[in-house]
Amino acid sequence: MSQQPAAPRPPSPSSLILTFYGAYGRAFPGSTVAVSALIRLLGAVGVDAPSVRSAVSRLKRRELLTADRPGSKAAGYAPSKAGRQLLDDGDRRVYARPVPDGRWLLAVFSVPESERGRRHILRSRLSRLGFGNAAPGIWIAPSHLEKETRHSLERLGLTPYVDLFNGTHEGFEPTADAVARWWDLPSLAALHRSFLDVHEPVLRSWSQRHEVPAEEAYRDYLPALDAWRRLPYADPGLPTSLLPPDWPGERSAEVFFALHEKLREAGREYAVGFAQV
Repeated sequence: MSQQPAAPRPPSPSSLILTFYGAYGRAFPGSTVAVSALIRLLGAVGVDAPSVRSAVSRLKRRELLTADRPGSKAAGYAPSKAGRQLLDDGDRRVYARPVPDGRWLLAVFSVPESERGRRHILRSRLSRLGFGNAAPGIWIAPSHLEKETRHSLERLGLTPYVDLFNGTHEGFEPTADAVARWWDLPSLAALHRSFLDVHEPVLRSWSQRHEVPAEEAYRDYLPALDAWRRLPYADPGLPTSLLPPDWPGERSAEVFFALHEKLREAGREYAVGFAQV
């Protein structure tokens, strides 16, 4: 049984705020960004002030942001300890291009019926980490996801219910056929093509330009990063040899990393400078 990746959706204010902290917010003193600066910086990519305030409140309730100097005119927010761990794990997933080693990580769980709510959270978390469902209670992912999986399960207090194993697939089904059963490859390919439809024209436009104005770079880079950072979670870096020959994942990675190389630093200049105005 394969997992159905979420359909492409417009970026949410909460997602864009986390993306901003991941890209630029940690470069601010103490990783603290004033609320007024967040409103201006998210406004630059089309998010209105009430949506920013609501999203900050949600992230605070989820204990991903923590308030600094609450009530003062200079009040701001920084990632909490859990938020920093989430962003650090995200760095490894979003900015890395893993080379699979042919080994697999198995997550085997058993949750008592009296705690079935945790069962739902566990399934949801493994799916969001990029695991495929091999059988009831058995989930599988490339082995390079082990550290992030441990951090995520520890953060949610789910480790008592899970055993992790690392090993190889020994048959009897060809591994490529098994991968096509564990993951919904057509849906994953559609996510990559959706990213390409939006951001490949952006890259073509920038490829014809020599100058990189900071504001334009920021406006194009932050949405591209926000869209891209969901893809390595839906597609956890499966071995190319096990994927269809027309797989679009490599091209979507090339487009993102080209935009990253071209725009990230100019975008940083804008973010830091605009926040200090």
